[in-house]
Amino acid sequence: MAEHEPMDERLRRWRLVLGGGDADGICADNQSGGLQGSDADMDRALAAVYDRDGGLGASAPKVARWLGDIRTYFPSTVVQVMQKDAIQRLNLTRLLLEPEMLEAVEPDVHLVGTLLALNRVMPDQARESARAVVRKVVQELERRLAQKTRAAVTGALDRSARTHRPKRVSDIDWDRTIRANLKNYLPEKNTVVPSRLVGYARRQRSVQREVVLAIDQSGSMAASVVYSSVFGAVLASMRSLKTSLVVFDTAVVDLTDQLHDPVELLFGTQLGGGTDINRAIAYSQGLITRPANSIFILISDLYEGGVRQEMLRRVAAMTQAGVQVIVLLALSDEGAPFYDHENAAALAAMGVPAFACTPDAFPDLMAAAIERRDIAQWAERHVGLGS
Repeated sequence: MAEHEPMDERLRRWRLVLGGGDADGICADNQSGGLQGSDADMDRALAAVYDRDGGLGASAPKVARWLGDIRTYFPSTVVQVMQKDAIQRLNLTRLLLEPEMLEAVEPDVHLVGTLLALNRVMPDQARESARAVVRKVVQELERRLAQKTRAAVTGALDRSARTHRPKRVSDIDWDRTIRANLKNYLPEKNTVVPSRLVGYARRQRSVQREVVLAIDQSGSMAASVVYSSVFGAVLASMRSLKTSLVVFDTAVVDLTDQLHDPVELLFGTQLGGGTDINRAIAYSQGLITRPANSIFILISDLYEGGVRQEMLRRVAAMTQAGVQVIVLLALSDEGAPFYDHENAAALAAMGVPAFACTPDAFPDLMAAAIERRDIAQWAERHVGLGS
């Protein structure tokens, strides 16, 4: 707090933080410690979730009014945190099945994860409202991430296609060629003699890389499922990539044919249940036709319910065949994830580091993979390896 603030403003802020009662340290007879007007409304909204004797009950109208209040008094980032806390602390999940509730909430990734977990029990009258919430979040994520992803991938493909033996004049990168041959400048001729050409391989309209995303849909991976689906749709829109996407628990579901519509794709997932990573990797192996030009991205907390040793053998076989294997413990903004440290260490020993990645860093990770850079070094510089 700024030192120039008057005492009553500091007391007001502490009162809102501490929540009132004997433990707030503010004298009851101190007029500055009281709250009135919008401050009192704000305090009641906070108390409904965070006070021991607070609560919203099971009344949908009451919860809907509360949702309206917090959107009035707090910025959207705070509203999203309060909604998440209310759902978890007050067991409001069932109320999200009512259309009027869904129309009142602030859409965010965590809410989408909750709705996807409820997908199988959602009544028809709530389904369209839920789709509208999911669609709004997906569109915002695409607006934020799509252009950056396409630019990073396209740039990496161009760089990886460079050659010192361009087959046609039109394939020569003259700017780089001139810079590479400046030492051969002839002043008397006012020209550069190019002893080494820099250019591109023949421009290909065909697929240059195969990308397979395998996404763990256990409950703890909800945010990662949302982000992965959006990125999968963006990558699938690029003709130079052949993108496949599968989700798994104890079974594997191939959702590649829904990559054109990430909202439909997300409603094709089923959050929760067990995990069989080995089975998911086995299925993904069958999707790869050109190992040396393929990137396999496993997004999982690595808690394996299948055959662990077989899972590790499959990863080793993929890397030996030339596949670029990347393991993300999470693809989200949620911070350090919970994961199986033993399996992560076993993968690292094979040269396949496992780490969490934020959505903002993912485009550059894709670029590094396309250029076949050292992913462990990339992770240390950009996101920090899991440990």
